[in-house]
Amino acid sequence: MDSYPTRGGGVRGAVRAEILASWERSQSLGIATEGVALPVESDLDPDSRLVRAAAPVLEGLCRRFAGLPVTVVLADARANIVERWGDPVGLELMNEASLITGANVDERFMGTSSVSMVLSTRSPFVVVGHEHFLHNLKNLTCMAAPVFDPVGGTVQGAVNVSVPEELAEPGMAVLLQDATDRIAERLLELGSAKERELVRSFLRDRQRGAHARLDVHSGELAGPGGEAPRLARRERLALLEAAVQLISSNDESFAEVTLAGGRVAALRRRSLRHGDAEGAAVEVSFLPDVRRTSLPTVTTARSMTTATPSAATSLATAPDGREVPLLHRPPAPAGPPEPQERHEPQEPQEPQEPQEPAGSRPDAWLLLVGEPGVGRLAAEARRRLGLLNEAGVRVGTTLDMRRTAEELAEIAVPRFADLVVVDLVDSVLAGEEPPPGPLAPGAGLSRTAAWTAEDAAEGTGAAGHAPARGVGRPVHYAPGTPQARCLGTGQPVADSVPAAAAAASSVGGAHPVELLGEGVHSYLGAPLCARGAILGLAGFYRRGRDRPYEEDDLTLAGELAARAAISVDNARRFSRERNASLTLQRSLLPRDLPRLTAAELAFRYLPADVGTGVGVGGDWFDAIPLSGMRVALVVGDVAGHGLQAAATMGRLRTAVRTLAGLDLPPEEVLAHLDELIGRSSETPSDTPPGSSPVEEVDPAMAATCLYAVYDPVTCRCTAARAGHPPPAVVAPDGTARLIDLPAGPPLGLGGLQPYESASVDLAPDSLLALYTDGLLKEERGHEISDARTSRLLAALSDEGPRSLDRTCDRITETVLPGGPRDDVALLLARVHALPEDRVACWELPADPSVVAEARSLVRRKLIDWDLAHLEFTTGLVVSELVTNAVRYGGKGPVALRLLRDGTLICEVSDHSNSSPRIRRAATTEEGGRGLFLVAQFTKSWGARYMPQGKTVWAEQVAHTERRLPEADEHALLDMFDDLG
Repeated sequence: MDSYPTRGGGVRGAVRAEILASWERSQSLGIATEGVALPVESDLDPDSRLVRAAAPVLEGLCRRFAGLPVTVVLADARANIVERWGDPVGLELMNEASLITGANVDERFMGTSSVSMVLSTRSPFVVVGHEHFLHNLKNLTCMAAPVFDPVGGTVQGAVNVSVPEELAEPGMAVLLQDATDRIAERLLELGSAKERELVRSFLRDRQRGAHARLDVHSGELAGPGGEAPRLARRERLALLEAAVQLISSNDESFAEVTLAGGRVAALRRRSLRHGDAEGAAVEVSFLPDVRRTSLPTVTTARSMTTATPSAATSLATAPDGREVPLLHRPPAPAGPPEPQERHEPQEPQEPQEPQEPAGSRPDAWLLLVGEPGVGRLAAEARRRLGLLNEAGVRVGTTLDMRRTAEELAEIAVPRFADLVVVDLVDSVLAGEEPPPGPLAPGAGLSRTAAWTAEDAAEGTGAAGHAPARGVGRPVHYAPGTPQARCLGTGQPVADSVPAAAAAASSVGGAHPVELLGEGVHSYLGAPLCARGAILGLAGFYRRGRDRPYEEDDLTLAGELAARAAISVDNARRFSRERNASLTLQRSLLPRDLPRLTAAELAFRYLPADVGTGVGVGGDWFDAIPLSGMRVALVVGDVAGHGLQAAATMGRLRTAVRTLAGLDLPPEEVLAHLDELIGRSSETPSDTPPGSSPVEEVDPAMAATCLYAVYDPVTCRCTAARAGHPPPAVVAPDGTARLIDLPAGPPLGLGGLQPYESASVDLAPDSLLALYTDGLLKEERGHEISDARTSRLLAALSDEGPRSLDRTCDRITETVLPGGPRDDVALLLARVHALPEDRVACWELPADPSVVAEARSLVRRKLIDWDLAHLEFTTGLVVSELVTNAVRYGGKGPVALRLLRDGTLICEVSDHSNSSPRIRRAATTEEGGRGLFLVAQFTKSWGARYMPQGKTVWAEQVAHTERRLPEADEHALLDMFDDLG
């Protein structure tokens, strides 16, 4: 007995948490410590099965304690004292304390006692003298142990041994445990004897009739007759289920089971009695029926109708699992012989169809014999198995911890409990690792689900009454409460819950009293254990004490909790990785989009719904300002999900921004990205000799991308795509369509074919929509849906004058009414045209003399634009760029263009593909400093290439009030001094 506190093991006066909790409950119930009047049950059976099984054993136990002032008490499952043995002086003291036969020693009436602790915890318990609630028991040590029914695991009662505290020894607890084990064995022996007598009684009763009989041990006919066709497995199970229900029922006496082929099996319940043994037998006969069904159905009645002849014959299953012939009465039997001795079953013969003589009536065959209690246990076992099977299907359907807790609560009500509450550890709900091992009292938990039988009857969801059920509120369990014991031991715990005591403030709201109602209720707590850690607690309640939880119920609750715990832990791990992926992805995605002249922008990023279990993907988008007031619009999708996909997305976005800075055409950008992803999956070439190469494969080996460049000067959009859906465009008149772009292969497939771009002219104020395929995927598919594409175009057509943010919301609500099943990135751009009065273009001959003319043209345009303060720097830039174009740009005219917006951009185009670069000129060199001066007097500069030639550009800040400081020519020249 593990809970026995050995003498010397602690300081006298120290009280365990369980005892303190019991004291608090006793005080809240108003029990006096000086003495109580216990209720007495006067209608106890002195010759009950428990008393007959326990009396010889406990009398022997008293003899072991001969010479010691020891008393032994046997209590039933309701805590009523049914018998006492032991020292006369001790028995007299028990009489003075009202502990007489029939007295109820439950905690509700006498406070803390060993018997009440055993019946509530279903495990041995010792109460040392000072731990008693009643003062007249404080000089005793009371040790008690439960008596279990070995068939059903129910607690039939408890045995208590009381001894003066100074004489108590741990060995007494060991003897007590041996005695209760022996009582359980005798209960089994008595039960088996009763079953045997019931079978004999039934067989003797059948000998007086004209029916044939069978041996229930061998499963063979006791009289002549051939074997019948076998029943299907489903039909045999249906017959046995109906037989168990009849044996367990005190009202029903007849049932019909409709079998395949239109046959009807009639089952009749016959009450049996042999001495004090009471039971029932179920016999079956077959009746013809006009109904045709493929599945067995069961109907019950309270009386047996007259059986009609039937030509159907078959087999059923005997109690030991063997096939039982269910045949009609053979013609003119020679008399039923006595039951045969038990022997091994014979091999079944080939099915035959016996011929029934005319006028014969159907025969009835024994199907099942048993006690009503045993039948109930068999039915309960099947219900438990069915509940476990259903839990395997219904619990853990999503990767949402809260929904998994709700599913556990919903499946247990009302078949296993009237009320279920599920509490999860706060760190688990946050996605963190749970603390290893048992949880200390006071650990932080939160009520995650609550479900009652009333909710199940209404058919509402577990979250339908969340505020009223306390869902979401913190929960703390004080030491000594059954919940604290459950979390501390990691094992299921059963207890009784008096509503009056549970409502006391000292209990700390351990039980949902407002949902239980008045009275005493049964509680079963099961820890949610997974991978060596406790994630939370499931509390199962049954209102009243008519259906206390049994040993098998503890096992079932533990299994249900374990299955739910695995699903909760999987959801926690998924949540942790998803949160990490989301954090990484959001840090890599643009937090805001630039404000551009070329387009007004808006975006939406929607991660996949957590219930889908998809995880965070690699969807991304970007808007990159380019030279010439152009803008690059990009959306992409990395294959796969999780951290790897998010990290790969970050690398691709960085690569795209780098390539965009080089002003490469869209098709060349995609080609470089394809090469980048292809290199990430190549086998390293520096493998050590003698070792096999290890391929470092990126889980996100493929990606899709759409890259589009819009020029507000020409109002032209040039785009290319790599395995990505085409963009949609809405004209100013509201007409929506998809832009026809050449379809290139996804990135990372090794350049199956070159990428191609296409250009389309857009009217000013047209709306471009770029998106990932998650926007168009059906809920249960991976392909883009035409229906969703139509809904997207319809939502875009109805865009109207609303803001782009509202348009984004309308698109997601229309196309994804149930939320996304995959990540979605949506980028909208309402394009604009640069007004003509902000553009100035000239074409100049390739002659050195045009440099002065170019400066003059620019000077006049700057005066027109009220930018005269930029005359010096712009003239210097124009001089250098035009001079380089004339000198190194090849044959053909030179184009000069000025663009004015928030900045002033100067562009010079020629027919050469040579790359301009800044170089360090020596002190004695006359040239080589032009681009350096351009870089010094402008905000930025660069070059972009065209099919024929290039454009060199420089950008200046165009503030009308700002004047640049005078340049120090000596400082500029000093920058070019030789290092040596």
